Amino acid sequence: MGSTTGPHGHLRRFATGVVALLAAASLVTACGSGGDGPGGGGGGAAADANGVDDGTTLTMWTRAATRPQSEALVKAYNASHRNKVELTVVPTDDYQAKVGAAAGSRDLPDLFASDVVFVPNYTSSRLFADITERVDALPFADDLAQSHIKAGTYEGRKYVVPHTLDLSVLLYNKELYRKARLDPDKPPTTLAEWDRHARAVDALGEDVAGTFFGGNCGGCGVFTWWPSIWAAGEEVLHEEGTGANLDSDTARKVYDTYRGWVRDGIVAPGARDETGTTWTGVFPKGKVGVMPMPSTTLGLMPEDLDFGVAPIPGPDGGRSTFVGGDAIGISATSDKTDQAWNFLAWSLGDEAQVDVVAAHKDVVARTDLAANKHSVADPRLVTINELVADGRTPYALKFGQTFNDPNGPWLTLMRNAVFGDGTSVEKDNEAVTASLAD
Repeated sequence: MGSTTGPHGHLRRFATGVVALLAAASLVTACGSGGDGPGGGGGGAAADANGVDDGTTLTMWTRAATRPQSEALVKAYNASHRNKVELTVVPTDDYQAKVGAAAGSRDLPDLFASDVVFVPNYTSSRLFADITERVDALPFADDLAQSHIKAGTYEGRKYVVPHTLDLSVLLYNKELYRKARLDPDKPPTTLAEWDRHARAVDALGEDVAGTFFGGNCGGCGVFTWWPSIWAAGEEVLHEEGTGANLDSDTARKVYDTYRGWVRDGIVAPGARDETGTTWTGVFPKGKVGVMPMPSTTLGLMPEDLDFGVAPIPGPDGGRSTFVGGDAIGISATSDKTDQAWNFLAWSLGDEAQVDVVAAHKDVVARTDLAANKHSVADPRLVTINELVADGRTPYALKFGQTFNDPNGPWLTLMRNAVFGDGTSVEKDNEAVTASLAD
């Protein structure tokens, strides 16, 4: 997704100039995207549902934003399998250009992950192998994070599975809630309650603020504002990602609420200029009442900070989340698809999801494992895991230029709607749609 540093790597800045993706499409497609050979979806009749573990060495790329999770999975797999995965961690801002260049020279690794919002660019360019039958054969196929599966489905075929998940959630400071005479066990369930809670905490005065957001960060807005629209049962983008509904009445209610916080000084200082590089560092200081944050920051909070986790609500209720993170697939040029699938199938199994992912306090990729032996010790983790089923991942081929680029039309809409008078939303939405359809 967007643009920042830190654990929420899906918010990093869109690297413009992805090299040779479209040109690579013809090269990769020539290698075949069906059948049982390299890049094939079937993998051969001899391959069992879990692939092949025969001592093969596999290559894998991931971006630096997901290094901890990727390294933990690879380490556990290598320790328990004959196959070995050689992981290369690429700087996040360089990742898309590296994948594009490798696709053009037919030098992709056997496995590579991607920020989930950019997966459609890779599937439409045929960079991943078709793994439809393999995914569907998994006994827990229906329990996988469907937002990631949908983002990786192209022309009815599946090309990726979830690798790491990062969700947008509300964090609220229970100590400040008590001081403001709010119930620390009752987080906001509507946007109106969120507004009331933020104002009550802000009224404590001194250096305390009601809320905070990244006001100069398009990726931050996508990640934390859109769930309030989804929670109302509305779509943000057209089904094919070629148009936007960001001027709906519900969307305007969201903007109006944020604009009211800015107008009345409910927001901590710095929101107007926050580009995303430091926005997650504000809440841990203990001086903000309630704000949306990436779920990956849960384990990074100070031990003495008493805080709760809640879903992001819509204007009148409901709940949703932006399911970010990375998805992963087998490259269309790999000649080790059965062995590569062995890693992917294992990474989604009970052992990896519970004893590796959940043990590290990360979000599990399966809804049936939301309450596991690690998460039950912290109800906040269960809340986050269960929210996956209510979340969405937007689909758009022009996502980066439209929503992550600091010069893109979405950031203009955001800033006009919240720091301006809000009268240009319809015109700005037209610009967003034009960018998506360009």
